[in-house]
Amino acid sequence: MRKTDSEYMRIAIEVARISRDRGNHPYGAILVSQEGDILLTAENTVETERDVTGHAELNLMRAASHEYDTDYLASCSIFTSTEPCPMCAGAIFWGNVRHVVFGLSGRSLYGIIGENSEEAIFLPCRDLFDKGRKTIQVDGPVLEEEAFKVHEDFWS
Repeated sequence: MRKTDSEYMRIAIEVARISRDRGNHPYGAILVSQEGDILLTAENTVETERDVTGHAELNLMRAASHEYDTDYLASCSIFTSTEPCPMCAGAIFWGNVRHVVFGLSGRSLYGIIGENSEEAIFLPCRDLFDKGRKTIQVDGPVLEEEAFKVHEDFWS
């Protein structure tokens, strides 16, 4: 039986907690098949891998592109604890995943880390996807308060 979006999101948020517990930024993502199976999970590895591109969604798409062809990925969904940044949205676009569900919105995230931070690039993933020639459905925020909690006290 397929889980609900909220159930998948709670799993992505748990992956984000694991990422934080391992010394990384609190982000997690999961890839779900059309049938509802969790195919892959990925966490942020920026700190432990010393790789600024080690975002959860990018790690997920890198693994997914090794495991599945783009036609199959078009039928899958990504559930991510936080709205994908422009780099990660690009990876999702090029990987051909056509459905993204996020927990914490980018706007809320930048409210936490500070909109004046030089590390902040706020571009809603919907806006980036709208520039492409394929339709990517975006749902979110979903369980934003729960997704927010994994960030509490992290950015201060």
